[in-house]
Amino acid sequence: AAAASAIRPPVLGLGVHAVGDPGRRAVAVVVPSSPDGPHLIFRNQFFGAPMRNDADTVWMSEWQIESAYRSRLDERRRAAAALQELYEDARENWVKSGHAWLVAVAHPRNPVTAGARPTREQAAAIFQGVEPLTLLWASNAWTHPIEDVDRHNPRPGLRRWIAVNRRVEHTSDWAAAWASVHHDGSVTLACAVGGRRDGPNSKASLNTIEGRTIECAVSDVMGLIRSASSHFGTSEYEVRVGIEPSRGVGIPDPIVIRGADQHGFIYDGTSLRLAKYSPVNVTVTADASDLDFYWQVHDLARDCINQGGLTNVFLISPPARPA
Repeated sequence: AAAASAIRPPVLGLGVHAVGDPGRRAVAVVVPSSPDGPHLIFRNQFFGAPMRNDADTVWMSEWQIESAYRSRLDERRRAAAALQELYEDARENWVKSGHAWLVAVAHPRNPVTAGARPTREQAAAIFQGVEPLTLLWASNAWTHPIEDVDRHNPRPGLRRWIAVNRRVEHTSDWAAAWASVHHDGSVTLACAVGGRRDGPNSKASLNTIEGRTIECAVSDVMGLIRSASSHFGTSEYEVRVGIEPSRGVGIPDPIVIRGADQHGFIYDGTSLRLAKYSPVNVTVTADASDLDFYWQVHDLARDCINQGGLTNVFLISPPARPA
């Protein structure tokens, strides 16, 4: 508790282990590498920046604090560049002309840099671990993109495993999807979201998107983050969710995100007509409690649909937090 409440920024991802026999026990606290140094301890209006020196704790000097802040800012720039590169890689490789696509990527703040690469079986287990999570957060009353990838037979890629699209092109490309788990703990999901069929005679614009489709996609990528975190031991992730509109001949149709009324019927009375969808960026604590993580799923989905003029999510309804 002190690591979260008495230190700023809080120290996350601690490993606490009891060692020894009953009556002669000790507690070992493993502190992971942190990109947020220096971590300050406050006492009234005074503060200090501790650091470890072998078995001792000493206080940073002024120049050491300056260097630590410089390293923090450099790390943030590297993380932002890595997230942007991850997003562009998914967009360039998977997004096709035609339907609008949702692209969601997540990069751990402390990427995995050592250890064995996940095997095909381990990658398959990460992909398969998404479904029970995402169906808890957003029911299967609507289509989930994770159901449109081959979760059981991932293919190797460049330092990643890829769950390939299992939809037949040209006949069901309106529901195409791809997902990947990278060896450094990053995850990506890209799926066609515009003009998804809500009936046999659906003629929605290729840039018209159901808010429920966005909810399911956000829930799926958050499930992928949670499942990957469990395997890699990663904690915080930087996440970006964007929508790439259909680019046909001439002036493209605006992006329209449609909601639903209390009975589930499509309602676009408050929808905005967007010329561009600004990517939504957020930091996610992947190893949060089940309830706290559920609320992170809700809040990210709400941010994503708010941009289109919708107020509330329709599918994702976490229980209230205890008072």
